[in-house]
Amino acid sequence: MAQDRTDKQLLAPFTLNSALRAHNRIVLAPMTRARAGRHRIPNGLMAEYYRQRASAGLMISEATVVSTQGIGWVDSPGIYSDAQTEGWKLVVESAHRAGGVMFLQLWHCGRASHSTFHLEEGAPVAPSPIAIHGDGIQTPNGREPYETPRALATEEVLRVVDDYRQAAKRALQAGFDGVEIHGANGYLIDQFLQSKTNHRTDRYGGNVENRYRFLNEIVQAVTAEVPAARVGVRLSPNGVFNEMGSPDFRKTFSFAAQQLDQYGLAYLHLVDGLAFGFHKLGDPMTLPEFRRVFHGPLIGNGGYTPATAEAAVQDGSADLIAFGRPYISNPDLVERIAQDWPLAPEAPMDVWYMPNPRGYADFPVYR
Repeated sequence: MAQDRTDKQLLAPFTLNSALRAHNRIVLAPMTRARAGRHRIPNGLMAEYYRQRASAGLMISEATVVSTQGIGWVDSPGIYSDAQTEGWKLVVESAHRAGGVMFLQLWHCGRASHSTFHLEEGAPVAPSPIAIHGDGIQTPNGREPYETPRALATEEVLRVVDDYRQAAKRALQAGFDGVEIHGANGYLIDQFLQSKTNHRTDRYGGNVENRYRFLNEIVQAVTAEVPAARVGVRLSPNGVFNEMGSPDFRKTFSFAAQQLDQYGLAYLHLVDGLAFGFHKLGDPMTLPEFRRVFHGPLIGNGGYTPATAEAAVQDGSADLIAFGRPYISNPDLVERIAQDWPLAPEAPMDVWYMPNPRGYADFPVYR
């Protein structure tokens, strides 16, 4: 017999910092799906994808670049042109008609990029000229070796901060309910935060206070355009993606969370799970650890199942839980959890980033 909805805390409504009411505690995690085309303009196919998943309490869009300099992924969307803003308006209107609440995730890839993506700007930028090692990056010309990034000059950093501000302004013009600042997964903000990738000697480098400064200036700029109660921040204290992981990670991320607590943000979104890699530089940071320094809503993320998500909400570790891969092949994830219906098998990786509907908007609901 299906469990009654009221028995599951995941299905209980939640208000994000007195600003937005989510119908449940289930979040569509931001996932790059590469369907925006070479001009990075959201389209009708993307509108259908998000409409199908609008029963989530909150949908966070796929990572969306704030400038051409920030591009680092083939066919990912942008939010730096009028055409992109209008394209996102189509997506948001579709989500809202289906009853959804949707935030736009703001992104700059930093060193996790390649000059092929931005020929006019040249080499990717970063806090310091430290390259990623690995089997290369997928570019418009195929897979190429990572490049050594160019360190941003001190005066350039504020221009990047303003790119985030302008992107947040455009997000409101497109109708989004809020924005999420992507400070995780080894992209530009994370590169500034972590001592492994930030070897600067100016006011943006050195001690943890200086390394946090870039994120802090972005939060200040974004909340000048969007009310703080409609702004979230995402961090990944335990992750190795894009070759991250610093010995002082616990000090860095505890400090960042404590500082972010002063803003009255919509939430702090933490990739706390270890399912997709852990740097093993100490005990992993947990949600209860962040509870001690951040008093707003917490979103947990990273390999959660419906059962482990329910347990995290039940014991108060998290207020909401974000699901990524399960949402690819289960557009009706909320309904399946509510009725104890089985989840569809995880979609194979070879359909995650294909430039067509296959493996994107063609997964059936449970019957």
